[in-house]
Amino acid sequence: MPQILIKLIEHLQADDAGMPELAALIAKDAAMTSKILTVANSSAYHRNARVVGLEQSLVSLGTDMIKTLVISESVFQTFNSFPHSSSTDLRGFWKGSLTTAVIARDIAKRMEYPQVEEAYLAGLLHNVGRLALLATAPKEYAFNFMARDDEDLCAVEQRTLQITHSEAGAWLIERWHLDSFLADSVLYHHEPIARLESAHPLIRMVRLAHLLCFHEDQQQAIEEAGHLCSLDAEALEQVVNNAARQVEKSAAYLGIDLAGADDVPTPSAYAPPPVDPVQQRLSEEVRNMVLVSEMGQTFARQQGESGLLEAMTRSARILFDFENAVVLLENPTGHALHGAAAGDQQQRLAELVIPLTKGGVVADAALERRLAFVSRDGNPQQALSVAEEQLFRLLGSEAMVCVPLVANQRCLGVLIGGAPAWQVAGFQKRERFLQSFGTQAAAALETAISERGHTKRQIAHVAEEYREASRRVVHEVNNPLSIIKNYLSVLDGKLAKREPVVGEMSILNEEIDRVGQLINGLADLQPTESSRVTDVARVVDDVLRLFRATDFVPASVQIVVRMQEEPAEIDGDADLLKQILVNLIKNAVEALADGGKIEISNRGHVNRERKLYLELVVSDTGPGLSAEVLANLFSAVRSTKEGAHHGLGLSIVHSLVKKMQGLITCRSGKTGTTFEILLPARGSTSQVAGVQTRVMDSV
Repeated sequence: MPQILIKLIEHLQADDAGMPELAALIAKDAAMTSKILTVANSSAYHRNARVVGLEQSLVSLGTDMIKTLVISESVFQTFNSFPHSSSTDLRGFWKGSLTTAVIARDIAKRMEYPQVEEAYLAGLLHNVGRLALLATAPKEYAFNFMARDDEDLCAVEQRTLQITHSEAGAWLIERWHLDSFLADSVLYHHEPIARLESAHPLIRMVRLAHLLCFHEDQQQAIEEAGHLCSLDAEALEQVVNNAARQVEKSAAYLGIDLAGADDVPTPSAYAPPPVDPVQQRLSEEVRNMVLVSEMGQTFARQQGESGLLEAMTRSARILFDFENAVVLLENPTGHALHGAAAGDQQQRLAELVIPLTKGGVVADAALERRLAFVSRDGNPQQALSVAEEQLFRLLGSEAMVCVPLVANQRCLGVLIGGAPAWQVAGFQKRERFLQSFGTQAAAALETAISERGHTKRQIAHVAEEYREASRRVVHEVNNPLSIIKNYLSVLDGKLAKREPVVGEMSILNEEIDRVGQLINGLADLQPTESSRVTDVARVVDDVLRLFRATDFVPASVQIVVRMQEEPAEIDGDADLLKQILVNLIKNAVEALADGGKIEISNRGHVNRERKLYLELVVSDTGPGLSAEVLANLFSAVRSTKEGAHHGLGLSIVHSLVKKMQGLITCRSGKTGTTFEILLPARGSTSQVAGVQTRVMDSV
């Protein structure tokens, strides 16, 4: 309601309120001020050419007329904005309301009722429930809005809408929280006369005014109602005669066109024939199936779990007219329900926990996979837990509907909708629809949870790959760092003797660059192909130069190189080949603790599955490898060597050979160990899908 009308009602109830307070109230509303000035400057009140101001207008109109104008204008502005009011002929409705208001005011004056304007307002609003029903159910109520206002209409309203216009109007007025019997006068204006003998005067006045306006043919009822108001037939006749003139004058002042209002038809109330319950049930089931199917498609289109939860709560509010809705999800251990953070109350909801082992309505709904309905004050024997009380406060509702989200016999959580207590009976009639909604929501939620698990597994896999790559890089970096360390000691000796160190500095620069390349390789976890051409003999010489210039190779170990005279070129990266050879030679040196021979040889070209390779062999005369070590030769296994990264060397060699699109095999026995490496020869066009590792039986 407009604040000016609420304030006016308070003003009317104050015994000491006068014109200054009324003028101050009206001055706050521009539209109302305009209406007062228009009427005060009309020919009925003002005959001079000079336009009068607000204060003079109030004096000339008088308190009664001002109150009438303000009340009427406020009511008309408010209820003319009701939905569908613009598309309905309201002339008859407003004429009846205005007539009842004028009659109620006249009766109040004759009964010396202290709040005359309250009686006027009660008469004006006594049928406002009809506008409320039209706005709420236009299709079902459009015909009966024009119907004759009698007990038959109330019966039809109750049967078709489960509420009468008297109840609807009283409900509306009660929301204004007035210290008045105004709502009661609206509620009982169709009550039998005998029941109103001891009722409040305002109730009796409005009942009589309604009879005089709409049922002038019911003389006995009018006489009985007149007797309750201490008015005889002659007084009532005067009231009715005066009302016609006052209504016409008030309508003119208010700018309401009532012309032709008496010609608006008022048929008897109509109740449609009862619908076949089977047909109605079938139609409802089909409608529910369509809605549930559409909800399933809506859920499937959501991106991410949070978006899905938001769509679920939003759809539940729309479909079931919930005031609010939240989702509680079962935790991974299945021992409790946790609030799913979504909507406006994310923090409070995220911290809400309901144990499944402690019982309660919500927990039982999840454990038993059934719908549950609970009212805050519904069952005194049904004690609510603290968590459930928190849910009620969070939802801000009188009742809760718990819908379990069940997918594949597993309850993933519970959707909880808040609603007024009076709607619970309606929800119980729609149990199958609620269950179907829960099933669709649970199916979508299960998919989202599965995708979340898949994403976590992918992230874990990438993380493990990165950790493995990091371990490999650390292992590989140790090789050039060891060489750099040894060369620094060589440099120290040469610089002390003032010998030239150009060669050693060049090697140091190369190894430092190699360290940088290895570390940069962390950013690329996937193998990359290289199209560079590498001279194998030169790489072998570079590697041997690294080992021979330091003290890493003891005097008891002999390194022999056997290279063919023709060019030994491969399609591959020299740095990768260098890493392979460093690892193999380093392992061979460590295997020859008591001395021996290491041989690096080029055995020429090999045709393998229509692809040309260059065979490079690294062998030693060590004690050989055990059968267990051979079985897991190229896997990252724990070694008996000391250090955090030992045992990775041959697995790294395997991955590097694979990266170069080559193959590697190993044969080992009591006379030593031999690694045979096939690398793509220069100009080879076919590709190998991957490394094929072949471990030869021990000789």
